[in-house]
Amino acid sequence: MKILSFMLTLLAIIGFSKSSPAQEAKQENGKILIAYYSVSGNTKEVAEKIQEYTGGDLFRIETVQVYPEKYKELTAQAKREINDNYRPKLKDKVANIQEYDTIFVGSPNWWGTIAPAVSSFLADYDLQGKKVIPFITHGSGGVQNTIKDLTEQCKGCNVVEEGWVGFRSRTFGVSGWLKDLGYKK
Repeated sequence: MKILSFMLTLLAIIGFSKSSPAQEAKQENGKILIAYYSVSGNTKEVAEKIQEYTGGDLFRIETVQVYPEKYKELTAQAKREINDNYRPKLKDKVANIQEYDTIFVGSPNWWGTIAPAVSSFLADYDLQGKKVIPFITHGSGGVQNTIKDLTEQCKGCNVVEEGWVGFRSRTFGVSGWLKDLGYKK
């Protein structure tokens, strides 16, 4: 009976000490943050898939101002903000951003570029020397200038130019993209 008890205890210790695949990916690639801006939920869905795969920490970029719910009004406001180089005030900050080695940055494609809220996020932090990996969602616009503009705004960052670009909320291909980047599930 003592041997059985000992074996069960040993198996429990071994089982609890093993890392999950996401934890192993997190350890191999340093501490990971997944910061994203999402109005319709599409970019959020991709961010959650990246979090599931990498074990990184999620941070939702949110503006203080509330955007219109109607699509036509939202896109008109977004176009004005982009044309005016407007940077909306954000609700929250990442308190310990210096602890992260890799930062995934997610944005919808708004008028051929990243959303102004993402521009505010990039302006609020010194990400110099950080590995920044963009992921972009779009309705039909594709990548356009999103990754180029993000790279220009992220001064001194090591931006991975093989960002993920996906149509609406289709997360198909995210796991393969992450694997190609060296993240193992």
